[in-house]
Amino acid sequence: MSTTDNEAPATWLSQDAHDRLKAELDELIAGRPVIAAEINARREEGDLKENGGYHAAREEQGKQEGRIRYLQELLRTAKVGEAPSADAVAPGMVVTIYFDDDQADTETFLLGSREIASTTDLTVYSPESALGQAILGSRSGQTVTYTAPSGADIKVTVVNYEPFSG
Repeated sequence: MSTTDNEAPATWLSQDAHDRLKAELDELIAGRPVIAAEINARREEGDLKENGGYHAAREEQGKQEGRIRYLQELLRTAKVGEAPSADAVAPGMVVTIYFDDDQADTETFLLGSREIASTTDLTVYSPESALGQAILGSRSGQTVTYTAPSGADIKVTVVNYEPFSG
């Protein structure tokens, strides 16, 4: 399979979001020696089986390294600027839907990444979530059904969608 067969949709970031995430990444990388020193200090305390400080420091290091890898990949593949207007729901869009033919019960959310939306109060749904997968490629007025984690089938209708400008 070629990479174009499995190419993920682009993640669009505003310049501000990109700069903020880059600063976080730089800070995490700069902090690597600090956590390594903490691990070494805890290791020198003796028996590692009963050394809670050592295990806590190793766990923190694992979390930081995971976050570093995530941010590196996000920033490597992200596109900076305004997302192009799309003729269907795509990641990086603010989407309004209504549930089960109840047009009064609308919900507006960002289809994308929490990192993109850290400057807004919008709820964020991942494009990989059940709802996200169901509405990807939908247009205004289109109704789709998805299976919730509870096993219930839920029908939603896309009301509107527009690029997120955070």
